[in-house]
Amino acid sequence: MNIVFVLFDNVTQLDFAGPVQFLSRLPGSTVQIVSKDGKAVTTDCGFSIVPNASFADCRPADIICVPGGHGVRQAVGDAAIVDFVRQQGAQAKWVTSVCTGAFILGVAGLLQDKQATCHWAYTQLLPMVGATHKAARVVRDGNVVTAGGVTSGIDFALELIALIAGEDVARTLQLALEYDPAPPFQGGTPETTSPDVLHNLRARVYDRAAEQMEEALRDSGMVG
Repeated sequence: MNIVFVLFDNVTQLDFAGPVQFLSRLPGSTVQIVSKDGKAVTTDCGFSIVPNASFADCRPADIICVPGGHGVRQAVGDAAIVDFVRQQGAQAKWVTSVCTGAFILGVAGLLQDKQATCHWAYTQLLPMVGATHKAARVVRDGNVVTAGGVTSGIDFALELIALIAGEDVARTLQLALEYDPAPPFQGGTPETTSPDVLHNLRARVYDRAAEQMEEALRDSGMVG
C-alpha cells in the first residue's frame, strides 16, 4: 500500500507529521513524501522538510493525504499541485486531507457532493468547493476522509488504520505511540472555548485568514 503525502511551501508541519507517524506503521505500507520538484518545502515553524520523491517520481497512491497550512492559499492556484492531486486522487483507494488541505482536494474536484470538514475557522468556505460541512473531528464520505484542524490528523490516521487493518492494529499503534490526549485546558474547539478567547483569536488571525482563503479559492478559477 503506497501512502502519498503532498507537501508545499508554508505547510503546517503537524498536519503532516501527526498522521505520517501513525500511517507509516500500517503493515505492508510504503510512504512517499512528495513535492512538485522533490525539493525541500518550508513549514510554518521556520524549518524545512525534505521529501523523498517528486510528482514525476511518485508511484500511484493507494492513500493520498493533503495537509493544510497558510500555504494552501498559493497551492490552490498552482496547476501542477492541483492536477497531481486530481490524477492521484482519481485512482486512490482513499482520498484524505487534514485541516485546510481539504480545499486542495476541493479545487481538484474530489469533494464534489461530499460531506467534509476542515479547521473550524474555514468550514463556511467548504460549499465553494462543492462540499457540505459536517460538524465532526473526522468525516468519512465514501472513500474520502477529511480531518479538522491540525491535531485531528492523528485521530483521522487511527480511524483509517482501523478501517484498513482492523481495530486491534489501530489500538496497538495508539498504545505504541502513547496517544492519550489530556489537554491542560478546556477549549480546543469554538464550542468549548470562552467567548473572549474565541473573539480575540478570530479578530487577530482567522477573520482575515478566512477572507484570504476565500480570495484564493476564487482566484484559482476552479470554483464558482
